Amino acid sequence: MTRIFAISATVLAAVAVGIAGYAAFKDDSSKTVVRQVTVSGGTPTSTTTSVSAVTNVYNSTHRGVVEITVQETSQYGQSGAAQGSGFVYDAAGHIVTNEHVVEGGSAVSVRFWNGARYSATVVGTDPSTDLAVIKVNAPASLLHPLQLGDSSAVQVGEPVVAIGSPLGLEETVTAGIVSALHRQMTAPNNFTIPDSIQTDASITHGNSGGPLLDLNGRVIGVNAQIKPDDNGSYAGIGFAIPSDTVRSIASRLATGGVVEHAYLGVSIGNSSNGEGVVLNEVRPATPASRAGLQQGDVVTAIDGKKVNDFTALGEAIDARSPGDKVTLTYTRNGSTHTAQVTLAARPS
Repeated sequence: MTRIFAISATVLAAVAVGIAGYAAFKDDSSKTVVRQVTVSGGTPTSTTTSVSAVTNVYNSTHRGVVEITVQETSQYGQSGAAQGSGFVYDAAGHIVTNEHVVEGGSAVSVRFWNGARYSATVVGTDPSTDLAVIKVNAPASLLHPLQLGDSSAVQVGEPVVAIGSPLGLEETVTAGIVSALHRQMTAPNNFTIPDSIQTDASITHGNSGGPLLDLNGRVIGVNAQIKPDDNGSYAGIGFAIPSDTVRSIASRLATGGVVEHAYLGVSIGNSSNGEGVVLNEVRPATPASRAGLQQGDVVTAIDGKKVNDFTALGEAIDARSPGDKVTLTYTRNGSTHTAQVTLAARPS
C-alpha cells in the first residue's frame, strides 16, 4: 500500500483536528494522518517547461485562482481554520474545490488574487470524487472563470502548471510534467477516483482544490493528494482529479443537483491469470448479491465487453447510472454464466 496525503492545510488550530481523516498541516506540529491508496510506482521527473511558458500561464490564469478558508469547530468545542485552494468556475460566482477542504466547516470565505475576501456558501459536494462547488457573491470584476480542458487528451510528459496556496502562501505557482495517467486515488468516502493524473509539479498542504493547468491555461485537473517519501517529505509525486470528471460533477453541483454514482456492491481484484476480475467480497443486500453473484466469481465481461482488470470493471460501472441494467459474464468452478444486474445508487 502507498501512503497518500490529501493536501488541505489546517492552521490556527488549538487541537489536532483532521478533515474527514485527511492529512492537514497544523501550526501546533501535530502528527499527520495518512490515507491509504494503491498506486503503481512513479519516478519524479525534472521539468523542461520554459520560464516564459509558465509566466504566460500564470499571467492568464492566476486571477481565477482563490484561497479558501474554512472555520471549524472540534469535538472538544475548540475552533480552528482549514485552508485550501480553488478556482472560479463561472461568472455566477461558483468556485470548484475539493470536498475534503470544505467538509465539516461552519463558515467559508474566499480570498481573491488582490487580497479581497468574501464569504461563500457550499452549494454541493460529492465525496465519491472529492469535489465541491461553493458560491461567492463577489463583484463581476473579480470573477475570472478558468476553462476546463480535455483530460482524456493529456499525455505523459506534457508540461503542467499548478497554482494554489501551499502552506497559506497564496498565488504560488509551480511547474512540472504529467508523470503518469490512470492512477487511482481513494475518495473521502473510501471509494475510488479513477483516471487520476500524476504530476511532479510541486504541490503540498494547502494546494487542495487548486487547478493543474496545461500550457494553454486550461484546467486539466484539480490537485488533491500527494505521496510523501518514507520520511514524510515531499517526493515529487502528486495527484489531480481529471478535468473530465470535474466537468461532469461540477456542472451538476453548481445547479443544485445531487450526484449519484452507480453501485454494484463488490470488492474486487485482478485474477491470477490476468483474465477477468475476481470478486473478493459480495456485500449483502446489494445489486451483486441480489443477482446471485458470489465471492470467488471471476467477471470477464460487462454487456459483452471484455474486462481484463479491476480498473476496467470499475470504470465501466462508473460510466453507468443508478437503475441501469447490465449483463455480467463470469466464471464459477470452470463454468461460464451471465447475470442481469440492476445497479443501485452508491451509499454515502
